[in-house]
Amino acid sequence: MYQERDEALVIHLKKQGVDDKMVIGHPAGLFVLFFTEMWERFSYYGMRALLTLFLISSLADEGWGWSNEEAMKLYGLYTGLVYLTPLIGGMIADKLTGFKKAILIGALIMTMGHLSMAFEGINQNFFYVGLGLMILGNGMFKPNISSMVGNLYPDASAKKDAGYTIFYMGINAGSFLGMLLCGYIGEKVGWHYGFGLAGVFMFFGMLQFYFAQKIFGVIGESPKATKAFHDEKIKNHEEEPEEVIPPNVVRDRLIVIAVLMIASIVFFLAFEQAGGSMSIFAKDYTQRVLSGNTATTFKWIDTILTIAPMVIVSVVLFALAKRIYKQYPLTIIFTGISFAVIWCLGLWKVFREFGATETEVAASWFQILNAFFIISLANSFSKFWEKVWNPSGPVKFALGLALVGVGFAALAYGASEIPQGAKTATVSMIWLIIAYFFHSTGELCLSPVGLSYVSKLSPKKLLGLLFGFWFCASAIANFIGGYLGSYIDKITAEHSMSYFFMIFAIVPAATALILLILNPVLKKMMHGIN
Repeated sequence: MYQERDEALVIHLKKQGVDDKMVIGHPAGLFVLFFTEMWERFSYYGMRALLTLFLISSLADEGWGWSNEEAMKLYGLYTGLVYLTPLIGGMIADKLTGFKKAILIGALIMTMGHLSMAFEGINQNFFYVGLGLMILGNGMFKPNISSMVGNLYPDASAKKDAGYTIFYMGINAGSFLGMLLCGYIGEKVGWHYGFGLAGVFMFFGMLQFYFAQKIFGVIGESPKATKAFHDEKIKNHEEEPEEVIPPNVVRDRLIVIAVLMIASIVFFLAFEQAGGSMSIFAKDYTQRVLSGNTATTFKWIDTILTIAPMVIVSVVLFALAKRIYKQYPLTIIFTGISFAVIWCLGLWKVFREFGATETEVAASWFQILNAFFIISLANSFSKFWEKVWNPSGPVKFALGLALVGVGFAALAYGASEIPQGAKTATVSMIWLIIAYFFHSTGELCLSPVGLSYVSKLSPKKLLGLLFGFWFCASAIANFIGGYLGSYIDKITAEHSMSYFFMIFAIVPAATALILLILNPVLKKMMHGIN
């Protein structure tokens, strides 16, 4: 797991007082952030996997019995606000708290939010209070942890995109485990157990980050402490004053970020159908009851899907533990305890399914495919960008948009036999699996690359704010995506389910073409950043 040291990276880390231990060629601090973000995404996606399904499930199934339209509108509002509040959280961190404190405050608020949602069976107001706390907590957490990743690398480092791709693997490891376990427990055992479980691991994530703060040196400290640190280094001739970037370069780079944000909106308004219209399609239009050899095959596939990512992430944890256990034992201990619980829950789920007389695939199960593909492919994409082909950001974005369009085209083809206006159907699950595969490869081309480019192109004093704007683009995408998804019944009644999904195939593909045309101009406006 140990690789040759990158001297430019080591010098960059030492300038900021960061521990320069390496894990698979990247700063050990990256993997502390990896696990912190992993548990936060566990909590967010674990709850998101249940949200729409809980709202549209009947009262007899302990749901709220909402219509598809009502559920999609709340889903769009919630997921939109989750990505809107990082704009405020980024500003607070930039001006007042620094990234470290903002992350801890956000994690604590989100833990309280999940706890509140676990009591939805006592009073419905607990559910809404929980949603509100999740929105506020995410605003403090999300932009600032992404900013810290960027600060670990020099802007010119070839490893920066690769570092964000590894970080993105952590995001998806958390979302995978959250959707797998919270989704399964919520649907098969009880909704409030699923909501509550998500909060337990958010709390673990907060603890493991709290006890490893020193590994980041001055990165993430308050603006006042950061300035004092660098002023002292300059006074002692240990550091050169920060390079002043000409205003026209700053302006051009901000324009590039704005264009990439618009492309990101188009991508995510399609991609985020996963928790909305694609969940409805999985629940009402997909053949999920299996028998005979098909059921047995599914149980083994589900076992592999459950165990393999836990093995991969456990290997990463072991590599980190070897490097930092002596200095930060509590971080490793708390992460180890949380993994022991995850392994117990994962194995319990596998044995429970093998013992079941009837095999019905949970509607939330399909959402884990995205995260599974990300975990499986993230390292390959990281190495591909680093060693084989590393095109410009706009080209990577165009690839991502094209691939998400292909996924929806496959889904549209699979839905082509569903009669106009049909309320239920039994379409083969293979089409959802194909769609999630293409969506995942598209996400790997766009999302971690987007995080990396915001970090590279942004003025350092505005980094938290610009990450807030970046997530604001996701907010707009979720608002629009939720609104469009709420028309699934109307469009299916007037046209067809296939027509509905083709909308999400054509729009991203057209945007990809525009980005490819603009690529030469955008590359010039980045002024040497690639």
